[in-house]
Amino acid sequence: MKLFKAGAAAAVSVVLALTATACGGSSDKASDSGASGGAKKDKIVIGIKFDQPGVGLKTPDGKFTGFDVDVATYVAKELGYTPEQIEFKQAVSAERENLIANGDVKFIAASYSINDKRKERVDFAGPYLLAHQDLLVRADDSSITKAEDLNSKKLCSVTGSTSAQNIKTKLAPKADLLQQGGYSECLTSLESKAVDALTTDNSILAGYAAQENNKGKFKLVGLNLSNENYGIGLKKGDKELQTKINAALKKMVADGAWEAAVKKNFGPADYKNEPAPQITEGS
Repeated sequence: MKLFKAGAAAAVSVVLALTATACGGSSDKASDSGASGGAKKDKIVIGIKFDQPGVGLKTPDGKFTGFDVDVATYVAKELGYTPEQIEFKQAVSAERENLIANGDVKFIAASYSINDKRKERVDFAGPYLLAHQDLLVRADDSSITKAEDLNSKKLCSVTGSTSAQNIKTKLAPKADLLQQGGYSECLTSLESKAVDALTTDNSILAGYAAQENNKGKFKLVGLNLSNENYGIGLKKGDKELQTKINAALKKMVADGAWEAAVKKNFGPADYKNEPAPQITEGS
């Protein structure tokens, strides 16, 4: 009898342990893109920028706005998730590959330019936007009209961005480069005259310049220093997810949602966008 009771107790313990594991299993990591049998997962974790007006911004009241947010929300819908099932996670430039590789996000839509170095660690879907590298300067500064004018001037960009390296290695090697954790910090430095220019994609710069509290303070120089094809970053080798995201992006363009998102997020800054690019990743 004692042996029977002990065995029964052990069996109950195993059942409880398994039940607890099942309940708490996958909440820490990014969800799969849909579940077998048609059932939906609890949530999907998506990496975006939190400090890029017009692109990816977390507002003081906790809402998320911007073109990348609209793209990510559309893609998530096509993967079977409602907006309420999306958890947005901050993806600073220097940490994007790590977030994907560690499984902290399912995918990243964060002004993430496709290049060969990044493709060594992650795969991309898309591209879904073609931007161009430009310069943002103070509105009263007429001394910078081309990239070469940055020689011996102070330039700001963010750690992990390809824009600053493009300037330093190809266009203005004598520029004094300051790298910050976010573009908002660079903007503060530009306003206080601690730096002379901020460089990144024109879509991002236009978003900052269009903010209500920045109107009249800054201007875009209007240069096309590089072509930046924004892609959606995902775990290397996940061809199934890549195919699904590419299909969602094509549908977003076809049904007009892509154009509507461009106008909503960039229109107020008089941003001249390129047409939706052709999908090339995974093809």
